[in-house]
Amino acid sequence: MTGDEDRIALSTQDLREVTAFAAACAEVVLEVFEADQPDDSRPRDAVGAAWEFARGGGRGRSLRDTAWAAMKAAKAADTAAASEAARAAMSAAGAAYLHPLAKATQVKHILGAGAHAARAAELVAGHDPGVAAEHVERAVRHATPVVVEVLKRFPAAPVGGGRVGELIRMLDAGLRPPTPAE
Repeated sequence: MTGDEDRIALSTQDLREVTAFAAACAEVVLEVFEADQPDDSRPRDAVGAAWEFARGGGRGRSLRDTAWAAMKAAKAADTAAASEAARAAMSAAGAAYLHPLAKATQVKHILGAGAHAARAAELVAGHDPGVAAEHVERAVRHATPVVVEVLKRFPAAPVGGGRVGELIRMLDAGLRPPTPAE
């Protein structure tokens, strides 16, 4: 059972900032999906719904529906890069549903879109980890102070998750200030 000590304070504005960050991360790789599936707008619709919420819209059915649709698009993609780009879009819409629980797994709601976008770019570049690192660095530079503050309320990103998990941890490390050496 979760007690009050396991809860994180999250305002609607916090969720909007996190969602805007996720949408911006996902948006840069939409063309990767669209090059693979030019007639499928589901990932773009998910990013659009994320932006709508981030700019003051409601947190409701549209976000959930477009997130699930983007996940289905990821599964239907012909390339791994396109699939990761669609997963970035799914994560952007899902960012609005960051749960106020002090669990490391919640960090994926904040950083998942950025990690999937970095992985998509890495795959397009022939598995070049330098390209993923550039995407991670760009995301770190564009994170607002509110996004960083929200992230710091949660435990560090969890282990596991394959390459996307590694990228989540890279983003996490880049956004959290280093702790002083003892």
